[in-house]
Amino acid sequence: MRPLGIDHIVLRTERLDAMLAFYRDVIGCTVERVQEEIGLYQLRAGASLIDLVPVDGKLGRMGGAAPGKTARNLDHFCLQIADFDPAQVRRHLQAHGVEVGEEGVRYGAKGSAVSIYLADPDGNGVELRA
Repeated sequence: MRPLGIDHIVLRTERLDAMLAFYRDVIGCTVERVQEEIGLYQLRAGASLIDLVPVDGKLGRMGGAAPGKTARNLDHFCLQIADFDPAQVRRHLQAHGVEVGEEGVRYGAKGSAVSIYLADPDGNGVELRA
């Protein structure tokens, strides 16, 4: 086997509208597919998908309690951003009212690079990098 990258991640949420707005309007993903009957909202992030699943929907009920500060879905995931300029990304996030976390050089799939940590509306950790 030879993994090529992340195909998709699934985030369960109690705040679908806020999560859709964050990933669409702040991060720049596009809504690719919606299956309301099962509670699945898929957003395109380059070659990958971010699936949002409301906890009160058919799929969401299968996952137990909703995510929060003490019951998280994951620690964080990293999105590679084209033309990543840390200062410009920081200004963009702040203009959207996003609290920007630690910035630093970290090692990832493409080697060492500057990245910025933040959290989405449900508190899931998001890392942005070149």
